[in-house]
Amino acid sequence: MMIRSLLAAAAAVLSFSVAAPCAMAAESSLLNAPPAAPYKAVSSLVKLPDFIPGLGQLFVDPDTLPAGPFLGYGHDGKLVSTTYMIPLSVMKPDMDLNDLKAPAGTVDHVDVMYNAGHPGVAEPHIHVVLWNVPAAQEGRVAK
Repeated sequence: MMIRSLLAAAAAVLSFSVAAPCAMAAESSLLNAPPAAPYKAVSSLVKLPDFIPGLGQLFVDPDTLPAGPFLGYGHDGKLVSTTYMIPLSVMKPDMDLNDLKAPAGTVDHVDVMYNAGHPGVAEPHIHVVLWNVPAAQEGRVAK
């Protein structure tokens, strides 16, 4: 059942990623770190480093926890991705993830990965990462 839920979520996200570049406009107040209120640095809310390799410097509106969106910025302060952390306990086979927001406007590609839990989202969940940069530029948040 859990694998079926993950596959359904992945299929929904992939269908979203095809339509995303045309469907959204950039929110300029979020394109550079730090983003405007109500976003706060994740490191100020939970015991996590200020910069997380693979995700960057993360900001979130605390009212949207645990799912997010989490805005990920590179060392240059530019928005590179938006991550949603969806607890497995809320996932259903008919779950619809087609309306995920991407503040940078365009989505180049999407990654979906399992996470066993960490400070801030302790239960097992999936990360749905909407990348605004090509895969070759993900290195901007690698270290």
